[in-house]
Amino acid sequence: MEYSYSFLILLLPFLSFLVLGLCGMKMKEKVAFGIGTTVLGVLWCLSLYTAYEYFFAVGRDAAGLYPTVTAFNLTWLDFGKAPLFGTELIFNIGFRLTPISVMMLVVITTVSFMVHIYSLGYMAERDEEYRVEGYEKGFQRFYAFLSLFTMSMLGLVVATNIFQMYLFWELVGVCSYLLIGFYYPKHAAVHASKKAFIVTRFADLFFLIGILFYSYYVGTFNFDLNADPTIANRLPMAVNILPVALFLMFIGGAGKSAMFPLHIWLPDAMEGPTPVSALIHAATMVVAGVFQVASLMPIWLKYAPNTLHYVAYIAAFTAFYAAAVACTQRDIKRGLAFSTISQIAYMLVALGVCSAVEGEGSVGYMASMFHLFTHAMFKALLFLCSGAIIVIIGSNFKDYMGGLHKYMPITNWCFFFACLCISGIPPFSGFFSKDEIVAACFHFSPFLGWFMTLVSGMTAFYMFRLYYVIFWGKSYYEADPENRRKPQEVPAIMWGPLVFLCIVGCLCGLIPFGHFVSLDGHAEDIAIQTFAIWTWPSVAWVSIVVAIIGIGLATWMYKSGENPVPDMLKRRMPKLHEAALQRFYIDDAWQFFTHKIVFGLFSKPIAWFDRRVIDGTFNFLAWGTQTAGETIRPWQSGDVRQYAAWFITGTVALTLVLLCIL
Repeated sequence: MEYSYSFLILLLPFLSFLVLGLCGMKMKEKVAFGIGTTVLGVLWCLSLYTAYEYFFAVGRDAAGLYPTVTAFNLTWLDFGKAPLFGTELIFNIGFRLTPISVMMLVVITTVSFMVHIYSLGYMAERDEEYRVEGYEKGFQRFYAFLSLFTMSMLGLVVATNIFQMYLFWELVGVCSYLLIGFYYPKHAAVHASKKAFIVTRFADLFFLIGILFYSYYVGTFNFDLNADPTIANRLPMAVNILPVALFLMFIGGAGKSAMFPLHIWLPDAMEGPTPVSALIHAATMVVAGVFQVASLMPIWLKYAPNTLHYVAYIAAFTAFYAAAVACTQRDIKRGLAFSTISQIAYMLVALGVCSAVEGEGSVGYMASMFHLFTHAMFKALLFLCSGAIIVIIGSNFKDYMGGLHKYMPITNWCFFFACLCISGIPPFSGFFSKDEIVAACFHFSPFLGWFMTLVSGMTAFYMFRLYYVIFWGKSYYEADPENRRKPQEVPAIMWGPLVFLCIVGCLCGLIPFGHFVSLDGHAEDIAIQTFAIWTWPSVAWVSIVVAIIGIGLATWMYKSGENPVPDMLKRRMPKLHEAALQRFYIDDAWQFFTHKIVFGLFSKPIAWFDRRVIDGTFNFLAWGTQTAGETIRPWQSGDVRQYAAWFITGTVALTLVLLCIL
C-alpha cells in the first residue's frame, strides 16, 4: 500500500516527546540527545523518501497533475446529524499529501534534524577555555519540547481538514510558549513566552471564528469544496460569507506569521535558546500562516479574489516596516527576527497577487512556496550562525563583536553566503525565489513591484550591515585582549550543521521548483531560471543592481568600523533613528491599548461589576440563608416543653383566626 508508513511521521516524534518528557531526567544527556536526534534522522529519511515516492515514483496522473493523496483519514469525533449544520458533523484526523505538504515535510524535518544535532553543542556549558563541562539544566526537557514542536508542525501540514489544522495549530502555539520560556528563571524569557502565547491566541480566536463561519455555511471542514458533492447546494448561500470567513482565518495566520500589527511577539521570542529561534523562524511557527493561505488558495481565488489583495497590501507594508526596523537593531537575533518578518511578508505578498493577471496568476503562488523553501534553509543557517557567535562571545549585542572573521572562519563564510542568498545575489537561492516574487508583483501592479524592489534593496543593506558589524570592523577582543576572552571557532558538532545548511541554502535555488509545485498542478518554468526575463532592463537585472547598491552602501558604511557616516546620520536624524530602534513604538501602542483602554475602560468596570454585583448578589443570598437559619435554629432545641408551648400557642392563634373569619 502506498504511504503505509506515513503514520510513523506523526507517531515517532510524539513517542520521542513522551519518552524524553517522562523519563528524560533519569537518563544521561547524551542518551536524550541520541533518542531525539535519531528519531529526527529517521523522520528526515522518511520525508525524503515520501518526496521521492510522491514526485517521482508515483508522479503525475493521466491529467498531468500531482494528485492529492489521503494516506489515512480516521474519524475522531462523530456528533451525528447536527441540526445547525444540516449535515453530519464529523471531525477527522488523517494524513493528506499535496505538493506543498510534501515540500513542507522536507523543510521541517531538514531544519529540525540540523537543530537537534547543533543543540548538543549549543546547550553545553563551558569554562573559560571553552572546554565542555556539562549541559544546561533541562537539557532532556529541551529535546522533548523540540520533538513535540516538530510533531505539531508536521501534523499541521498534513491535515486533511481545517479543523485538524487548527488542532495542531494550537499545539504549535503551546510548544512555542514552552520553548521561548525555556529559561524560566529569567523574567524576560517568561514575559516573552506569555507575550507570544497571548498575541497568537488573540489572533487564533479570529481563525476559530472563521472556521465556524466556513463550516456552518459550507457544511464541511474540507479544503477542497469540489470533492464533496453533498455541499453543492450550500455553496450559493455561502458566496457572501466565504470572503469574511477566509479573511478571519487569515488574521489567525497573520498572528502566527507575525504580520503587522500582530508582529510584536516575534522579536521578544528571541529570549529562548537560539536553536529554537532557528526552528520557529525557518520551518515551523511563522510559516504556518503562509501555508494556511496557500492551502486555501483555490477557495480564495474562486470566492474571495478581491479580499485576497488585502493580504498583499498588509504584507507589503509589513515587509517595508520590518526592513526599516532591522536597519537599526543592535541585538543580532532581533535584527534577524525582523528580517524574518519581512521575508514572510514577501511570501504573503506573492500569494496576495497570484490572481492579478490572466495567465500569470500562478506565478505568485509558485514563487511564494519556492521562497518559503529557500528561505527556510538560509534563515536557519543565519540563526544557527548567530547562536555560534553568542556561545563564543557571550552576548547578543553587536557592541561586543567585530573582527570575528579571523577567529571564526567557518561561521564567517557560512554567514556571508547566507547573506548573499537573502540579498538576492545570483546564483544563490534567494535570487531565484525572491526575484520571482518581485516579478509577480510587477505583473499585479508596477507600484507594488517597485515597492518590493525597494524592500529587497533594504534587505541587502541591513543583512550586510549585520555581517560587517559582527565579522569585520573594530574587534571588541583586540581592544582589550588582557581582560576579554579570545574568540575561537565552535566545535564540529555545531559547525557541521552550518556547513550542511550553507551548501543546501546556496544550491536549492537551482531546483526546478515550478515542475513540482504550482497553483494548477501543471509543470511551470521559473522565468529567471530559464533566462526568459534577462533582457535589459528586466526584473532580474534591476533586482541585482538594487541588491549591489544595498551591499555596497553597507560595505562603505560598516566594513571598517571607523566610518563616521552612521553616527552622523544618527545625530542628524535622532528621532527617526530612535523610532526605528524602538520599533516605531508599536509595542508601546499595544501596551497603551491593552492597559489603558482594554484594562482601564473595559476590564476594570467588568471586574467591579463581577465583584460588587455578581459576587455581591450571591454573597447576599448566602448571608440571607445563613441568617435565616440562625434565626430559626432555636426552634429545633429538642425541649419538649418548648415544643408544647409553641403547639398550644399556634393552636390558640389558629382558633382565634377561624372564629374571626366565621
